[in-house]
Amino acid sequence: MTSPLSRHLLPDTGVVEDGRLSVGGCDTLDLAAQFGTPLFVYDEQHIRNRCREAVTTFGDGVAYATKAFLCRAMARLAHEEGMFLDVATGGEMWVALQAGVPAKRLVLHGNNKSPAELAMALEAGVERIVVDSFDEFRRLESLAARHPLPVGVLIRITPGIEAHTHEFIATGQDDTKFGFTVSTGAADRAIGHVQSSTALDLLGLHAHIGSQVFRLASFEEAARVVARAAAPYHLPELSLGGGLGVPYVEGESSPSITEWGDTIVKACREEGVTGKVTAEPGRAIVAASAVTLYTVGTIKEIPETRTYVAVDGGMSDNPRPVLYGSGYEAFLPRSTDATRPREVRIVGKHCESGDVLVRDARVPDDLVVEDVLATPVTGAYGQSMGSNYNKVLRPAVVFCRDGDARLVVRRETYDDLLTTDLG
Repeated sequence: MTSPLSRHLLPDTGVVEDGRLSVGGCDTLDLAAQFGTPLFVYDEQHIRNRCREAVTTFGDGVAYATKAFLCRAMARLAHEEGMFLDVATGGEMWVALQAGVPAKRLVLHGNNKSPAELAMALEAGVERIVVDSFDEFRRLESLAARHPLPVGVLIRITPGIEAHTHEFIATGQDDTKFGFTVSTGAADRAIGHVQSSTALDLLGLHAHIGSQVFRLASFEEAARVVARAAAPYHLPELSLGGGLGVPYVEGESSPSITEWGDTIVKACREEGVTGKVTAEPGRAIVAASAVTLYTVGTIKEIPETRTYVAVDGGMSDNPRPVLYGSGYEAFLPRSTDATRPREVRIVGKHCESGDVLVRDARVPDDLVVEDVLATPVTGAYGQSMGSNYNKVLRPAVVFCRDGDARLVVRRETYDDLLTTDLG
């Protein structure tokens, strides 16, 4: 693949002039100079566009899955655009609340919520908790004794669908840590438990078959299984989770949020569902909204073997290639439209041979040390899954819109590394 980077892998407002890439009206090379690298550059308008598409498709109740990417600015943005926020831990819930998102606009997930997390949710006023186990029922009912109103719950069921994705992010098959299986009757027992409980109020069912799924047929099949499981109970809501895939590399394409939503809503209606049908997109909202900027530190050519290009980040800011073998593209934002005939392996600065960002990257022939190099489609599960491995500092995050670059997460300092270290 020697062709220039395909424009569909760039954020919505990505513009190339004289070879230089701008995002949200901000020149990416200027951003690298101003904020340093590695740097996550988000197209704020892109995120708003996807939030609006989700709300238009699913209506009120659609939730942004914050595990994809969360900071206070992102929480406020999703709330401003009319989305609920799906939080899976006390930490995610805390950030959303500190951003000013009302507790009643949160949906609490998690397969092993602690009593402290459940108590925090009830005290804050969270009205929608997705229950994942019978143990959690007991915890909730114990806490609800001190709660004036029944706790609103959705029951997470496992539809027995094998999504075509990596095994680590497939969650709809029976052999999973998540939810109550339909095939074993656990889902029916869970529904019966809530219906007989005076402490819990059954809002509906929830299911999620996995992440990075491209086949609409998989979502349709899951929707039909969930709809049939819900049919005898006449429940007011079905949430089909998230998982819609996005293109990361040349040659990939995916359905839009609208196409995905239309498919699952149509399937549910055909199965007789009359209540609300909603979802929880995360990756589809933010992945393509960002590029990550790095600075090239070394270029090591091994004759008849390989050329290694090392940058100033790595597996600490994007662990997906290490965890899932995920593919990415690379390009030079100073010459975005340039052909990319040179094959290299882009690696990070960590003390691991597996610290690979782009295994088989194509770059322009004139790549040199100190070039700013970019990887697109890094808005989801990079910053959120990042670490301080080797005590590498976490990158800054900027939101760009209408020519304004707003620092929303500052770069860590060495002093930050000692914040919890008691010495």
